[in-house]
Amino acid sequence: MVDDEETIREIVSSMLGGAQYETQQAASGVEALSVLESGVEFDLVLSDLMMAEMDGIALLERSKERFPDLPVVMVTAVHDLSVALQALRNGAYDYLLKPFERDQLLATVRRALEHRQLKRENDAYRSRLEGLVESRTQELQHALAELERSYDITLAALGDALDAKDAETLLHTRRVTAYTIAIAKKLGLPHEKIRVIARGAFLHDIGKIAIPDEILRKPGKLTPAETQIMREHAYSGYKMLSKIPFLREAAEIVYSHQECFDGSGYPRSLKGDQIPLGARIFSIADTLDAMTSDRPYRPAQPFPAARKEIELWSGRQFDPEIVREFLEMPDSFWEDLRKDISEPGAASTSKAERPFAVVEPAAWPDPHNDHSSPLAAFSKKQGK
Repeated sequence: MVDDEETIREIVSSMLGGAQYETQQAASGVEALSVLESGVEFDLVLSDLMMAEMDGIALLERSKERFPDLPVVMVTAVHDLSVALQALRNGAYDYLLKPFERDQLLATVRRALEHRQLKRENDAYRSRLEGLVESRTQELQHALAELERSYDITLAALGDALDAKDAETLLHTRRVTAYTIAIAKKLGLPHEKIRVIARGAFLHDIGKIAIPDEILRKPGKLTPAETQIMREHAYSGYKMLSKIPFLREAAEIVYSHQECFDGSGYPRSLKGDQIPLGARIFSIADTLDAMTSDRPYRPAQPFPAARKEIELWSGRQFDPEIVREFLEMPDSFWEDLRKDISEPGAASTSKAERPFAVVEPAAWPDPHNDHSSPLAAFSKKQGK
C-alpha cells in the first residue's frame, strides 16, 4: 500500500488485514520501488496518485518496466476521468476513487489477484506447451532425419541395381554426383536444393535398367534403332522416380539430363531456362567425367582439355553462366576429387554411407580457395 498519508495507509492495511491479506506500507513512490526491489515478491500494488517525490503515474511506469506482470491499482481522490484513463493506458489494472467502501476495496483487490493468478497459470501452461512443442519438434526432426537416411539408403540400392547391369556405372555415378555437388555449391545454392540436385545426379542413368542388355552392353557402335532405344532411358528413369514423392524434383533432372542449352538435346528439345537448373549443372559434370575417363574409342583426356572443351561448347550444350562459375574452379580441385573417389576402397563404400549425402555444409570445402576433397571431408566427418 503506497500513500503519503499514514492514516490512509493504516486504514487500507487494516481493511485488507481483516480479509487475511498481508500488506506492507510505503510512504512514497521512491520508497515503494525500494521495497519492490528488496527481493520480496508482491502480488499487487495499491498506490495513491498524487504524492511528493514520485507520483503514482511515475511509480506505475517504473514498476511496469521492472515488474511487468505485477498488477497496480491506482487509488485517487481526483474525480477526473481523464486521469483514470491515463493510468489505465499506462498499464494500471484498475483504479479506486476516494472515499471508497471496504467492499469496494476488497472486490477490486480480489479481481486484481484473480487476474494475476490466471495470468500465472496461463504463463505456466504456455511454458509447458512450449516445452512440449520443443520436445515433439526434436522427435519429429529425428524421425525426419531417420526417414531421409532410409530414403538415401534406398537410392543407394537403386544405384547398386544399375551397377549390377553395368560394371562401369558405380564409379561414374559417384564421380558425376560429387562433381555436380561441387558446382552447385560454387553457385551458392541452398543446402536443400543441393540435396535434390545430388539425388538427380546420382540417379541420372537409373532408366538404363529398362534397356535390354544386348544394347546396354554392346561393345560396338549402336545402330540408329538401338540409339533410339538407348535414348529412352531418360524418360524411363523419369517414370520410375516420379512415382516416388520425395524424388519428384529429382525425377525432373533425370528426365532432362540429356537436354542441351541451345535446344538440340533430347528427349524434349528443351532450351535455356526450360531445362531444370540441376540438369544444366549435371550436364557439365557429366561431360567432365566422360572426357577424363577412358573409353573404348579413346583414352582419358586431362582436365585442362576437358575444361577447354566445355568452354568451347558454352551457350550451345552448356549454360554459359554455369560454365563461367565452373571455369573459376582450379584443375587441382577436380583432380583431387577424382582421385579420392577412384582410390581403392572408395568405390566399395557401403550403401548406408549414401554417396549423394556428401552435401553436409560443414563437411564441404570452399571450391573458391580450398582444393581438398569434399568426399574425403565427408568420410572423415562420418568416421569412415
